[in-house]
Amino acid sequence: MSTLRDLVEEHTNLGPDDIDHLTRLAGDWQLISDLSFADLLLWVPVADASGSRTGDHGGAPAFICVAQVRPTTAPTAYQDDQVGRIVGGPEVAHLAIARQQGRIWREGDPVWYGDTPARHEAVPVRHRRADGETSEVIAVAGRDTNLSTARTPSQLELNYLTSADDLAQMVADGTFPPPRHPGETTSAPRVGDGLIRLDASGKVTYASPNAQSAFRRLGHASHLVGEDLAALLGRIADDPLEGSEASARVLAALRGDSPARKEIEVRGATVLTRALPLIPAGVPIGALILARDVTEVRRRDRALITKDATIREIHHRVKNNLQTVAALLRLQARRVDAPEAKAALEESVRRVASIALVHETLAMSADEAVEFDGIVDRVATAAAEVAGGFSGSGISVRVRREGSFGVLPAEIATPLVMVLNELLLNAVEHAFTEDSEDPEVVVSAHRFRKQLQVTVADNGRGLPDGFNPSSAKRLGLQIIRTLTTGELRGSIEMRNRAEGGAEALLEVPLAKR
Repeated sequence: MSTLRDLVEEHTNLGPDDIDHLTRLAGDWQLISDLSFADLLLWVPVADASGSRTGDHGGAPAFICVAQVRPTTAPTAYQDDQVGRIVGGPEVAHLAIARQQGRIWREGDPVWYGDTPARHEAVPVRHRRADGETSEVIAVAGRDTNLSTARTPSQLELNYLTSADDLAQMVADGTFPPPRHPGETTSAPRVGDGLIRLDASGKVTYASPNAQSAFRRLGHASHLVGEDLAALLGRIADDPLEGSEASARVLAALRGDSPARKEIEVRGATVLTRALPLIPAGVPIGALILARDVTEVRRRDRALITKDATIREIHHRVKNNLQTVAALLRLQARRVDAPEAKAALEESVRRVASIALVHETLAMSADEAVEFDGIVDRVATAAAEVAGGFSGSGISVRVRREGSFGVLPAEIATPLVMVLNELLLNAVEHAFTEDSEDPEVVVSAHRFRKQLQVTVADNGRGLPDGFNPSSAKRLGLQIIRTLTTGELRGSIEMRNRAEGGAEALLEVPLAKR
């Protein structure tokens, strides 16, 4: 299904600012739908071949539905999705009247959608332009209520409906939705989480049961109705500064502003609040406060943060322990006279250090994943530094990387860095002689779907005749073979290159394990 923006651009001549406003409205109108106990459908007039809106020059207008939201507080009037539906004629007469006259249309008898009776309303949509002027009507919001469950409204429902009418008038005035603050989402709090209505003086005229419960968690045991909410928030907050900020947000909403959401924490309980001004027809009449008890959510967040910090500390300590082991092996190597024993200890130092690199990166990561390119670059640099020590003549081998490994989970990163370390050390140790011209080893990485393909290629003398890695007895090759087929569940192939030198082709599946 096409998005709102796609449908509007395809079927209308609305500009970018108009489309942005419709997008923000569709992101924030669940509030009106829930308060109205009604479906909301966003209709825009379809442009004809000349680019004019249908109906502007006579004839019946046509509208296309570009967005739809169903209430969470009542049954829907539409079982089928209406987005993308183009209608005209008598079926959209109420939409045409609302657009042409620029007013909310509420007249008319109920209509039937299959077996469902519904009441139509049409709300013109305007928005405030950058110069402060209000635009013409750019769309119409249909508010359609399922009447099959109609009953005598309770106090909650009456307050919901009154608030919905005020917000609908603000949509028609171009003052709803309010500007979105950076980093905010539109999902919480919602109407069902808790609703408080304030009059123009800031006194509570209605508080839903969930809102009352949320404030009881904050320590306010008595009823909210009649309370000055800004003063109340200032009194109950543990931190005076936090209380003054919460009060200031309520007062800002009463002045007609739309402050950012605010969490209030009192005695271990946390309530998320959102303040919305009520200014139908440009007259400030109060504010709506949405409140949600997020105490348990924040407790879990803190538990996760503590767990993440513990995991990072473990990786940090493992890295330190591995570096200590490497230092001890290095000290032992200096005390050994036998060349073979010294070489074996030095190889062990490099292997331990390569694993420590992964844990060092994980210690700075927010999850069990690492940016692997930096690790490969450091391993490659270390391999190039020891190339001269292998040949005994100070030969300089250039080791570089092509492509990107991207982010890899720790369960892949640890064995992969050991395999690459062995491949690079084998290349710089065995591939070149003193008379090799421009010795170079290239590590290439390519990710395709759920596969990681890695090539370690050199321009040296190539593999010896009869070389068979599966039967080789050298420890490095055994490590490569074991980790590739076991830990990485992949495959490796070593062969000579047509242009000279040798290469190792490694394939590693990246699917979730």
